[in-house]
Amino acid sequence: MAAPTALAPVPASASGSYRPAGALDTSTALLPYAGPWNRRLAAHLLRRAGFGGSPADVDRLAATSMNDAVDSLIHFPSTASLPARPPIQDEPTPPVGFLRGLAPGQAADDATAEARKTFQMLRNRVRRESLIAMQTWWLQRMISTPAPLQEKMTLFWHGRFTSSPEKGTTAQELLMQNQLFREYALGNVRDLTQHVSQDPAMLRYLDNNVNVKAHPNENYARELMELFTLGIGNYTEQDIRESARAFTGWTFRRNPDGTGTFFDNQAQHDNGVKTFLGQSGNFTGADIVSIIYKQPAASRWLATKLLAFFVYMDPEPQLVDQLAAVIRKNDFNVAPVMSALLRSNVFFSDRAYRALVKSPVEFVVGTHQLFGSTEITPVDLGALRAMGQVLFYPPNVKGWDGGSAWLSSATILTRENFANSVAQNPKMMDAAPWIAPAMRSMDPRTVATTLTQAMLQGDAAPAALAQLETYLGGTGQSALAELSPENVDERVRSAAYLTMAMPAYQLS
Repeated sequence: MAAPTALAPVPASASGSYRPAGALDTSTALLPYAGPWNRRLAAHLLRRAGFGGSPADVDRLAATSMNDAVDSLIHFPSTASLPARPPIQDEPTPPVGFLRGLAPGQAADDATAEARKTFQMLRNRVRRESLIAMQTWWLQRMISTPAPLQEKMTLFWHGRFTSSPEKGTTAQELLMQNQLFREYALGNVRDLTQHVSQDPAMLRYLDNNVNVKAHPNENYARELMELFTLGIGNYTEQDIRESARAFTGWTFRRNPDGTGTFFDNQAQHDNGVKTFLGQSGNFTGADIVSIIYKQPAASRWLATKLLAFFVYMDPEPQLVDQLAAVIRKNDFNVAPVMSALLRSNVFFSDRAYRALVKSPVEFVVGTHQLFGSTEITPVDLGALRAMGQVLFYPPNVKGWDGGSAWLSSATILTRENFANSVAQNPKMMDAAPWIAPAMRSMDPRTVATTLTQAMLQGDAAPAALAQLETYLGGTGQSALAELSPENVDERVRSAAYLTMAMPAYQLS
């Protein structure tokens, strides 16, 4: 059966329960939430501190207190049972001089040109297969992990301290960086920044591996302040030049296994006095990072990023300042900051509820968790690519914009096509134990309610729920009880697709 037409979007004002209501009282925003605790809020916590989970996961969290629920996410359980990092093929190594440029005016003979073309095709294939293996492994880990906040924070850092396979960065180095983000998921941001500054993937991606005293390269120094720690307006061009001098000599040595090891090449380090953000000395890269995190702008920058990722976009300046104060109080240790944020009034406010657009990764991973499927297929990877989020391959050093940028006419169509592919996939639907009892009822209202409760926690406007019930067997259609088992199954699958096409399912 062809996919039914998606239900008409419901205006925000008509959807009632999940839209922002009223202005936020920033004076109490970060105080602990003391309101009612229910299934909807438990699901909200799982979507933000993870990727969503199954109805059983939501029920389990809802059965505890809010504080116990947050504790279970903040204190990571063991992940030893998860699959180890995927085996990655070593990239082919050309013979010495094989790819070296020719002298001016000299042309390669046909055999040499063909050999080079063949080698490049082989290397590109190995890189492509490695990238697919890495993406599949990480997506499966996100779906299956007993520590969802650990993977959510890993994704957060992946979008902040960006690197990609460009400029020859190997798959092994990107996996090492991914593990660094996981190890520091709720660790100290200053320490993480120090490690990132010495990370081979980052050193190559932003050219610090060629930053030498005779010709300082400013790429990493600039992006470290502009995009990673301070933001534009909190440093000068002179600060960039001086900090670039401090990072001279920071490079890496290539290991036989394709990874790199940080190497502080003192012969290429500028040992002169540098003046950076008002301080002077014979600074190294480590000194630069330390000075950065003494700036008030550093805590505000991090606060803004955390709020935009976990609460809502464009947070109020007063709220940013309050969270920045919590960050400074905890010396940039993220665990107590996230613990406070996930228990706060603002986190559980109407202003925050379903206020973020799901990223493509959240959309795909959350859907797999909803239906209890851990198998990642080419359909998933293709959907992520079409929706604009390829893991390990951000679009640029700024990372993904997020928010409304995730939604366009093309990406919305991709989301609907992905949802339909899930609904029509027997492996996905049969893995969801919550669907079968509703189907056995043969009652359109029961099925519609089951679908919207499981997928949306009831966040469907009355008009949308009525449309879904009508599709399942209301006026003008055969009742479910009158259909063959195959047709009942087909109609419920399509109803599941229609539910995933509702506005609330696009929102976190």
